[in-house]
Amino acid sequence: MPAPQKSRVIGIKNAKQKSAKQRPAKEQQPKIIEEKSLETRIPPETQQLILNLYRNSFAERLDSDIQPLLQEVKGHLFDRNFKDAFGKEDYLEAYAARWSPSRALGYLGVLWRMRESLDLVQDSEGGADEAEQDLQKSYKIACLGGGAGAEIGTLGGLHRLLSDEHKESRTGSPKDLEVVAVDSAAWGNVVNQLTQHITTPPPVSKYASAAVKAANRPLAEPTAFKTTFHQYDLLTVDSESLAAVLQDANLVTLMFTLNELYSASISLTQQFLIRMTESLAPGAMLLVIDSPGSYSTVTLNGADKNYPMQWLLDHTLLADTSGGKAKEEEPLWEKVQEDDSRWFRLDDRLEYPIELENMRMQLHLYRRI
Repeated sequence: MPAPQKSRVIGIKNAKQKSAKQRPAKEQQPKIIEEKSLETRIPPETQQLILNLYRNSFAERLDSDIQPLLQEVKGHLFDRNFKDAFGKEDYLEAYAARWSPSRALGYLGVLWRMRESLDLVQDSEGGADEAEQDLQKSYKIACLGGGAGAEIGTLGGLHRLLSDEHKESRTGSPKDLEVVAVDSAAWGNVVNQLTQHITTPPPVSKYASAAVKAANRPLAEPTAFKTTFHQYDLLTVDSESLAAVLQDANLVTLMFTLNELYSASISLTQQFLIRMTESLAPGAMLLVIDSPGSYSTVTLNGADKNYPMQWLLDHTLLADTSGGKAKEEEPLWEKVQEDDSRWFRLDDRLEYPIELENMRMQLHLYRRI
């Protein structure tokens, strides 16, 4: 799991109601005039439900003094000591409670905007046989490097948005989501906690009105949202295990993970991407989100040269997925969408016990052909 992205902390409302003078002054805000802003078009009420998901999932951690734990985690991440940073359950929960909520909202905005490209709803027209109907009802997402739970919260929120859209406009009903998370650290408990809170109604006050209690429902029903977790190192996992994770996957995500893989080993990352390609069926989608301006160093003939992450990715997927075979062969991927720099900004009306951050990202969407 990568280190958290450095970004400006915003003045999101929290339990302590920090004073306005503690917020960054206007002149300290980053210059972003030339960059595009990610408008999520997602109701703040839904975004608040996602934040509540993390608040409820890690309530005990957030109710305690979480700051010392966060400082320890940040110290290990600064030293790139990922083994220690993610080596204790306390650290994993603190990380998930602190850095996953804002990322979940940022990812949700991305997926919501591209939902028509992802085939997330069932075909409302009949005619398919029973086996095909069962296949159409399910949608499998493989979240590679997704153990910290941001993707889990995103997909729970996405299912809720699709369900609401179906009720309001009578569009096709959302497909059941089968989520497979893979990471090198032991994030299984974090994934399970989030899944449990996604599939059960959130707690409400005993003083809530009958109408509020009647309207209270989970983000997704247990039959419509299932998760599994595998503790694998993506650079060393055997081909059979990787193929099992990716079998029948409709969407594969690499969220703030790919550049860390490149930093560890460019050659092993290229091999991983080729094995991933071989395991995916035509029509599968790949979504890569990472920090803008990410570079990795390649040594050629004794000289070091920096290459942008997206160049290395395109070189592997679009130009050289054949592993060195003749370039006349048909390509195995096509690029559907890309953005070199996008901002996601949290709504100041949202509430969370601790401060969260805006997020800047690059994104690349591919389709297997």
